[in-house]
This record gives sequence, C-alpha cells and structure tokens, in this order.
Amino acid sequence: MLDVIGLTPDEEELYRRLVQLTVARADELARSLRRPRAEVVAQLDTLRDKGLVLPTGPDPDGPLRPLAPDVALGEALLRRQEALEAARAAVTRLTEEYRAGLRRHDADHLVEVITGAGVLRERLRDVQNSARSEVLWFCRANPLTMPGSENVEEFDALARGVRYRAIYEREMLLEPGGLADVELGVRAGEQARVLDRLPVRLAIVDARTAICPLVPDRDIGEPSAAVIGRSQLLDALLALFESHWLVATPLRSATTPAGDADGYLPDADEVRLLSLFVAGVPDKSIASQLGVSRRTVQRRLADLMTVAGVDTRPGLAYQAARRGWL
Repeated sequence: MLDVIGLTPDEEELYRRLVQLTVARADELARSLRRPRAEVVAQLDTLRDKGLVLPTGPDPDGPLRPLAPDVALGEALLRRQEALEAARAAVTRLTEEYRAGLRRHDADHLVEVITGAGVLRERLRDVQNSARSEVLWFCRANPLTMPGSENVEEFDALARGVRYRAIYEREMLLEPGGLADVELGVRAGEQARVLDRLPVRLAIVDARTAICPLVPDRDIGEPSAAVIGRSQLLDALLALFESHWLVATPLRSATTPAGDADGYLPDADEVRLLSLFVAGVPDKSIASQLGVSRRTVQRRLADLMTVAGVDTRPGLAYQAARRGWL
C-alpha cells in the first residue's frame, strides 16, 4: 500500500516485521522472513536512508530499531498530494483547452444536451465541485432536480472561497422550509436577492459553463437542460443574470443586522422582517416564516414606520434602503 510514496512491498514487509520485533539484527530478520541475508541488508540500508530504521549502537552490523513512520513518510506523502493537486489542475486546464478547440471547429460542441433528473443533478454537483471563483444561480420555485436543502456542494465551495450569488423567486420563500434553506446559505456566505419572477432556471460557474433547462416547467416528462460553454450565448446569459441582480432585493440573514447612518440599528428579527417585507412577501406568509401572528407583523412594521418617520409602507421600503437597514 505504501508503494505510492516510494516504499516497495518487500521494504514495507521488512519494516513491519522490525516493528513487531522492536529490535532485531539483519540475520534475525532474514531468518524470520526467509529471505537471503544480502537482500535484507540492502533493504535495511534503503530503509535507513528513508529515515525508517536506526542502529541501536555504534556497530553498523548491530541491532536495529524502527523509527516512527509519520515523520519519515509524512513529507513524502505531502509531496505526492501536492503533485496530484497540480496534476488535477493541469488536467482541468487541458480539458478546457480541448473543449475550446472543439468549439472553434465544431459548433455542435458549444452546447451539450443532457436529459434526466439524475443526470442533471450530478452535473450541477460536478460543476460546483470544480468551481474556482464564482457560482451564479437563478432559483425558481418548485425545484426540478435539487432542492436547496440537498445542495451540500454549495457549502463545500463556500468554505474553499468560491463566491455565490443567488436570486430567488419570491414564491420560493413561501414554500415550507424555503426561507430557512436560504438563510443557511446566507449565513455560510452566500449573497442572496429576491425577485417576483425569474425568466428561467440557470446556473453559471466561473463565467465558463452555464446550465439551463430547455423546456417549460409545466411540460410533463424527464427534464432536459443545455450545458453551454464559452460563447456569445454564455455572454448573453451572464448579462441576463447581472441585469436581474441589479434590480433584485437583498435578502439578509437574521444573524447579520445592518447599520443605520441616522443612529438606529435594527435588531436581527427586524432585519429579517424587513427583508421579507421589501421582497414583497405577504404579511400572512411573513408571520408564518417568523413564527408570530399576523397582527404582530403589522405592529412591528408600524413601529418601524414610526422610527423611519413615514406613514406608508412604500415609504418604509424606501427609508429601509436609504438608511442602510438592508
């Protein structure tokens, strides 16, 4: 098993036998393993060079003892891991060059069509696992293949420094557990915004690959999607996302209250309430999401209107944005 870091099977077996015996001479090891003495001596010299064996005294032919393997082999293992990571990155770059070459000479390779919920789910996971800088999402209500609670790849990507920007349809926040799923992502570092409606479902990774369903949600049958490489079509999808991002309403986590240039600092519950209110979520649904009564929601909004110095809800939404509450 250790041959991947430069230790042959015979050397590993010899080292293990020495570990079992604690201290032994070359003759004793040769008899125990039923090998020629000259062969065992040569392998012991190799193990000594690798920092795994040490004489117990000044006599080079005297007893030998094993040294801890983690110190001697740990550095070799680290070098091998670094080499594998470098090789993986090189394969990724080479694959991109290969696909780019195909796209330049064959338009059919600009778009790959995939079919089936399972296939689409695996592709979404693969592109997130390979993401290096940024992932963009259009998240419509009633997910076709991967509910937010199942997208564990996002948290892994966020942990390694990948930026996530997601725009959610308002209706998605009204689904059971919908807001809680979004808040988990926001707490992990996702930037989330809300719009009333989104034109399509869409995922874009590192501005190099987009995945977009091909048929309307209402169509019956297995979902199909286009996997789009670098092209003017991908540029158009990027522009589509950015245009919607500019007009979408930020959605903040209840754990990240915003500041106020005029001296008022809304608490975490008020930030969450305002996020849902500005996103256009009805009072009844806000109450359900916050676990309070509808009357409590209306009272809290009225209190915030008083603080903001306005007497209308549109005025509160404007002041919340102007004062930096969201």
